[in-house]
Amino acid sequence: MLAVFSWILRIVAAGIMLQTLYFKFSGADESVYIFSQIGIEPWGRIATGILELIASLLILYPKTTFIGACISAGIMLGAIASHIFILGISVKDDGGQLFIYALIVFVASLILLYLYRQDGLRIIKKFLTLA
Repeated sequence: MLAVFSWILRIVAAGIMLQTLYFKFSGADESVYIFSQIGIEPWGRIATGILELIASLLILYPKTTFIGACISAGIMLGAIASHIFILGISVKDDGGQLFIYALIVFVASLILLYLYRQDGLRIIKKFLTLA
């Protein structure tokens, strides 16, 4: 049952991030507007898209889910903060859809971090033994 829940979270988080890549990479009006308002257009838009692609792939591969969830949680924290402090909840009359997507991915990532915490501890221990 836990494995099914984990897969659902992974597919939802990765699916939302992958779905938005088209808009980021194609330079869709809404994406350009968002990143212009934040002051990081076009490089921030492209870099965010690349990071979301990497995070999505890492989340979907079980051995790297923890790392992907770390990356996606960080990206979504930035997106949520941007909505709250710069953009507003609703962007270009989207009814808050992008904000809600960011919240969903953020919560899914936090739960995945918890579920895969043993993998995270192994990564940290491995890193510390190399240092």
